[in-house]
Amino acid sequence: MAYVLLGIAILAEVVATSLIKSTAGFSRIWPTLGCLTGYALAFLLLAQAVKEIPVGVAYALWSGLGTAAIVAIGAVFLGESVGLVKLVGIALIIAGVVIVNLTGEQH
Repeated sequence: MAYVLLGIAILAEVVATSLIKSTAGFSRIWPTLGCLTGYALAFLLLAQAVKEIPVGVAYALWSGLGTAAIVAIGAVFLGESVGLVKLVGIALIIAGVVIVNLTGEQH
């Protein structure tokens, strides 16, 4: 169940981050409320998930998957460029998340 909560937390954080540009510096009410609600939900669920998941593993998943998702959303929906160097960087982040998860449970 903790990984489900973490997955929803990551999704909420990605949605909130995706809304930041549309808040126009937090001057537009509805995107701002959506963004802040997303972040609040994300942190609430992350706090619940780390009760059972080691914080290092949870944060590696949170930041790595969130970063990869935001780059993809930026490329598809916001017209941001994605070159080879950026793709290599995302691949390295994902590799790091995998390594942390493979070694995170060992003592």
